[in-house]
Amino acid sequence: MTGTWSLLRLVLRRDRLLMPLWIVCLAIAPMGYLSSIKAAYPDAAARQHFYDLNASSATFLVRNGPLYGSSVGNLLAWQCGFVPVVVGLIALLTVVRHTRTEEEAGRRELTGATVVGRHAGLAAAVLAACGACLVYGILVGLGVGAQGVPFAGAFALGLGFSLAGWVFAAVGAVAAQLTWGASGARGAGIGVLVLAFLLRAAGDSGSAGWLAWLSPIGWAHRMRPFAGEQWWVLLLAVSATGSLVVLAVALSARRDLGAALLPARLGRSGARASLRSPLALAWRLQRGTLLVWTGCLALVGLLMGGVAQNVAETMRDNKAVADVLSRLGGGGGVMDAYLAGTMTLFGLAAAGYAVQATLKLRAEEAGGRAEPVLATAVGRIGWALAHLTFALAGSAFLLTVTGLATGLAYGASLVPAALAQLPAVWVLAGLSTLLVGLVPRFAAAAWGLLGAFLLLSLVGSALRWNEVVLGISPFQHLARLPGGTFSVTPVLWLVAIALVAGIGGLAALRRRDIPVG
Repeated sequence: MTGTWSLLRLVLRRDRLLMPLWIVCLAIAPMGYLSSIKAAYPDAAARQHFYDLNASSATFLVRNGPLYGSSVGNLLAWQCGFVPVVVGLIALLTVVRHTRTEEEAGRRELTGATVVGRHAGLAAAVLAACGACLVYGILVGLGVGAQGVPFAGAFALGLGFSLAGWVFAAVGAVAAQLTWGASGARGAGIGVLVLAFLLRAAGDSGSAGWLAWLSPIGWAHRMRPFAGEQWWVLLLAVSATGSLVVLAVALSARRDLGAALLPARLGRSGARASLRSPLALAWRLQRGTLLVWTGCLALVGLLMGGVAQNVAETMRDNKAVADVLSRLGGGGGVMDAYLAGTMTLFGLAAAGYAVQATLKLRAEEAGGRAEPVLATAVGRIGWALAHLTFALAGSAFLLTVTGLATGLAYGASLVPAALAQLPAVWVLAGLSTLLVGLVPRFAAAAWGLLGAFLLLSLVGSALRWNEVVLGISPFQHLARLPGGTFSVTPVLWLVAIALVAGIGGLAALRRRDIPVG
């Protein structure tokens, strides 16, 4: 383990922008939820009514987990039911990025040539991810507890989020040893995360409650914040994390640097004719990401559409809740406001896909795979446009499928409402292209922009922040459909911004050196 602390400082330096950003943005969200809950349910009778309607709803149980009571803290913990999944995903991706991605880029070999132990890089990545999750959990506990709810429940809530991050950081460490390449490790880790969510959902919504105990996400709910905290559940997370890290170290010792324990699938000796173009190559590289995003968002769309009627019944007599929902979206009734807010969430998710698809340009460049392609008759602009096609058209496809899935569960067509989010999604793609072209070393800051827009659109709208501040987010300028009034002018402005940013990024990419380390 020689050199672990030096490599840990290197990891923290490289993530000095991204890591604090996700910690602060995600920590603010529960505080905003708590303020909204207090405004929407100011008395015990209103909270009890909400509890009576939703505590046994199978769809709500699948989405958010069990609702243990009707106090403000209980409603907050239930509202944050999906946060452990997000924290687990971030922790998993952080570990894969600083282990397997480093090997792919050849940087692990360079650091390994210095005075560092064989497993120092793995240890540094896990420590950084787990430390970030712990800081996040403490911030949530302090922030929520300062708003008048019991500190014991607040810290149980925050540490429940942390424990999910710890376990999936260790899952990422194991996945990095098994598969060839960072994409395979990410796919395997995300597969485990999805399985954990499904086990938790099956256990909470069915009679086989023991299934939830097989899931680290279920453990976060079994901490029971604000409902008789079960602190011993933390021991499960610590034990599982320690066991998985030990397994990752043992597996790492059994493989060569850059190799994997699972056998690689051999490809064709020659490329098919259909693969001999920049667009075809981009499709081959992007298709897995697009299909995963589409499947996940379609599933979420089915859940959100399925609970729409429950939401209408819950909010029918609650003007405070209707007011909060109307600020999130929709100018019509409560149902329109709920669906419009849901479409905003899907738009933000599609923007996440667009950012990832655009940053594939930077990943190919940094991995040394862009140079062989550009050494042929393929030009830089053509190569970049092939990938941007999937950022733009892929996000449209993603929103179309999500709108169809949500409308199928709800019983009405919601594709136009979903596609209304597309101009703001394209703005994120354009800004990501600009970062890749102008400042490639800081291209990952595109995720920071998405996080800022997420904060403004969700928390800022609910808490009535200043309109000028909220207007920074492109999602604030879109028509709130269904129920709102569609206007062409904001759409044209957003498309123009996306075009200017995208063209600027392509022009900078054409003139700068490739690769830039």
